[in-house]
Amino acid sequence: MMADQSMLQIFEQEGISNVEFAESNILDEIAIRKIGDELQSVIDRKGLPKIILNFNNVSALSSSALGMLITVNTKVNEKNGKLAMACIKGPIREVFRITKLDKAFSIHDTVAEAISSVRS
Repeated sequence: MMADQSMLQIFEQEGISNVEFAESNILDEIAIRKIGDELQSVIDRKGLPKIILNFNNVSALSSSALGMLITVNTKVNEKNGKLAMACIKGPIREVFRITKLDKAFSIHDTVAEAISSVRS
């Protein structure tokens, strides 16, 4: 993987940042830090961040990736923004359930549902 390659694809539409992950396995510390930094810059650019994380491509997530997501969620909340997650697949969904993070995050089956949840 190239060092300067973005870890995320971000599509801006109607004030909502729709984020897709380039990597299917978010396990590597450096990659996780980079994703955290990229998400941080999205949050910094917005007065009121509305962010959707689309996990469609993601098949594995480490505990430090979860930590990074918790931090991102906190930072979005500090700016009274909204963060929603979509398309979290089986094993990862299970991790969210076991860690009770499914209660901490706004999780939706589809991107469309996630979009309408951050709109409101």
